[in-house]
Amino acid sequence: AGPAEPLTHPGRPRSRSPPRCWSRSNPYQTNLLRDGVRRYLQLPADRTVLILHAKVAQKSYGNEKRFFCPPPCVYLSGPGWKLKQEQIKARDLGEAGFRVCGYMGLDSMGSSLMETQKLSFEEQPDAKGFSCAKALYISDADKRKHFRLVLKLFFSNGQEIGTFHSKLIKVISKPSQKKQSLKNTDLCISSGSKVSLFNRLRSQTVSTRYLSVEGGAFIASARQWAAFTLHLADEHCTRSEFPLREGYIRYGSVVQLICTATGITLPPLIIRKVTKQYAMLDVDEPISQLHKCAFQFQGSDHMYLCLSTEKVIQFQASPCPKEANRELLNDGSCWTIIGTETVEYTFSESLACIHEPVSPVPLISALQLTGGGDVAMLEVQGEYFHAHLKVWFGDVEAETMYRSPKSLMCVVPDVSAFGSDWRWLRYPITVPLLLIRDDGLIYSSSFSFTYTPEQSFIPGQQVLSEVPQDSDKLLDSIHQEFTRTNFHLFMQS
Repeated sequence: AGPAEPLTHPGRPRSRSPPRCWSRSNPYQTNLLRDGVRRYLQLPADRTVLILHAKVAQKSYGNEKRFFCPPPCVYLSGPGWKLKQEQIKARDLGEAGFRVCGYMGLDSMGSSLMETQKLSFEEQPDAKGFSCAKALYISDADKRKHFRLVLKLFFSNGQEIGTFHSKLIKVISKPSQKKQSLKNTDLCISSGSKVSLFNRLRSQTVSTRYLSVEGGAFIASARQWAAFTLHLADEHCTRSEFPLREGYIRYGSVVQLICTATGITLPPLIIRKVTKQYAMLDVDEPISQLHKCAFQFQGSDHMYLCLSTEKVIQFQASPCPKEANRELLNDGSCWTIIGTETVEYTFSESLACIHEPVSPVPLISALQLTGGGDVAMLEVQGEYFHAHLKVWFGDVEAETMYRSPKSLMCVVPDVSAFGSDWRWLRYPITVPLLLIRDDGLIYSSSFSFTYTPEQSFIPGQQVLSEVPQDSDKLLDSIHQEFTRTNFHLFMQS
């Protein structure tokens, strides 16, 4: 969420208590939790589960099995996994007890493990655990238009970690062959969205290669795929300028592909429609899911993005003498494009030892500041909320009310909760926004909350020209003045 409209708010203690339906932990529990949160903020021990999957899935008919392509992937990252391993070793369970295993299936499959695919995680050079579900499909007996993937994770000693869901996946019968209309944008691909590109030589499934990034270079991988942000570019700008544009991607557009994991980019490319291995130079219709396309390097002499085994190279297309609007490509230059989604779940036991599953893991999508005067309210919007969650501003617990699985409401803590002497404050103070379960399980987020003082000068008051390096001493000494100064509240991610 970007900065909200500033709310001028006197930084004095609140004169009005929150409604009775709001809850807070008892003082003893709050103190225990606060110690754990402070340790967490100093040394976060997060565990992250990242699920990558396609936005659409092609339905299988009869006895065929159209496996999801690209296959759903799961990455495990964060220092908390190593910390958990050490805790299990300390209980003499051995390293085998720490090994993570899992099952993935469709959300209607029920609990039978026979209907799901088992996942085995392998450690990568970057210390992330990786696995993918290569044999998932949806049959024509399933009449749903949308579904979710369900991931269940366990330790190999039998302890359940939790259950995690993908985002919604749209079911299609086959790639649309007709010209897409922007009136029906369900299958169109917009600028700034994420896509995957794969190639199948001679349409053979076993020869599928995915555009990916490894060691700082683009590769064609048979195992892993990368998600790329696809941006519309201005045709007349150089690569260094590259202003981004909004809108839906159309054939003939200049685009740039940026790897979401590494930030590595390809040069500006012109996206072309592919028909029977020909690049069509005069087509400008919107691009649709699972379309065949080619990427011509802007300003080049008929050069296209191409794969050769696992290498990504440039291929020079052959102009058609009889049809000037076509260029002949090779198999390696024809890519299939599909939109992708990413969902990330992050949690931390801090120094506590949690035996219950970590799910449902709440996801924050937006913040909405309401009210004013002596009480400012913050609505936390997202998914998978429940009544056992409290909102914390850094190491300060807020009065919290559960409204629905998609909404929590909290009272913004008074600024006096963050220090004792704000004498020198002239700078915004930002605190991370956390959700904490009753048993101490911490769910971090990408959102933070900023208290911003008004930029008014008080005569005779020293104003710091820059933040000193030893800013901890500053933060410990600036509360008193801050409570005499009006401040703004902002939210940011």
